[in-house]
Amino acid sequence: MKVLILGATGSVGLHILRLGTGRSHELTALARNPEKLKSWESRVRIVKGDALDKGAVEQAVRGQEAAIYAIGIKTIGRTTLFSESTRILIDAMERSRVKRLVCITGVGAGETKGHGGFLYDRILFPLITKRVYEDKEVQEALIQKSSLDWVIVRPAVFREGTPSGKLEAVTDVRGVTLTRVSRAEVAAFLLDQLTDGGYLRKAVFVGHR
Repeated sequence: MKVLILGATGSVGLHILRLGTGRSHELTALARNPEKLKSWESRVRIVKGDALDKGAVEQAVRGQEAAIYAIGIKTIGRTTLFSESTRILIDAMERSRVKRLVCITGVGAGETKGHGGFLYDRILFPLITKRVYEDKEVQEALIQKSSLDWVIVRPAVFREGTPSGKLEAVTDVRGVTLTRVSRAEVAAFLLDQLTDGGYLRKAVFVGHR
């Protein structure tokens, strides 16, 4: 499948490239700094551009069959990056009739707020990620209102290592607390959603208890 990756140079994005090429997908990465993907040049089509540049996004979307949104951010202040870039991506996909969008947001978005465990819910979310998630809420609303075949993936807090037990994926979070997940697991789950229709037009919470 021909798949556009936004956020390919990030910690989840690099796992998507590794696993996606292993699954024989034809990947295109939109990157502000293509030098960061130099080692991928022979395996991935790289388009230089910013996710907030309409022209660059339209060029990257053209000819694709799906897109994965995996852009991250390091700031803890207010931002509009997620909503603005998603609005541009949706418009480009609808214009080019590219239907499948898989987007990663995180625990704290939508119904998952308060379901990430004591440390995250009581300390990390209110002090560090709350303002960022205000924009992710807008981002999710834009996706849900679009005409696309979308899947929103909300991972638990990233913790590396080998998790014990099977990855849980739930759409009904009542009584569910998921406290950790690895980036590689999330990347694999995102790629699964390109062809799996089980979570189509749904937001799914993934992780381990």
